Amino acid sequence: MTKTNFSRRAFALGALATTTAVAACGNGVGGRGAATIDARVQATLNEMYSSYPNTADLASKANGMLVMPLVTEAGLGFGGAYGRGALLVGDTNVDYYSVTKASGGFQIGAQQYAHVLFFMTEQALNDFRRSRGWAAGADLEYVVNSTGDSLAADTTTVLSPVLAAVFGRAGLRIGATLEGTKYTRIIP
Repeated sequence: MTKTNFSRRAFALGALATTTAVAACGNGVGGRGAATIDARVQATLNEMYSSYPNTADLASKANGMLVMPLVTEAGLGFGGAYGRGALLVGDTNVDYYSVTKASGGFQIGAQQYAHVLFFMTEQALNDFRRSRGWAAGADLEYVVNSTGDSLAADTTTVLSPVLAAVFGRAGLRIGATLEGTKYTRIIP
């Protein structure tokens, strides 16, 4: 019984330490708030449209986009990630969000990346906005894959409720993990 309690306590302390370390990295925490996030969001969109032209077409068809300009992720056994961004409806930032991720398993390293979620249906956008904390689920499909190649935005992909583009990776992180990602509305 004592061993189980110790393991849970060690897990909780390890996760807390990792999350604190990740949050301290250069991801905008303690920045100038909304103005900093807005500038980073615009720069991220410009880079995405330039590097992956198919995403401009997706953006024009999306009901909304969640843009996370810089997510910092690190792990050594236990890991975590943190970043901040904005939800755009049309060309307007309507809300600000943070993303947090916890992971456990065989992993080592750190990386930073940007990602954009495209809400292709009004229902998907409304579900996201109404939730107290939205977790990426099985209905998420990728339009830019993990190797950085752009995938075609065909009819099947465009009919998915939520699409994701992950790009601009820097750093190295390897391993197999079990992960959970949560998006939460914030006030910058």
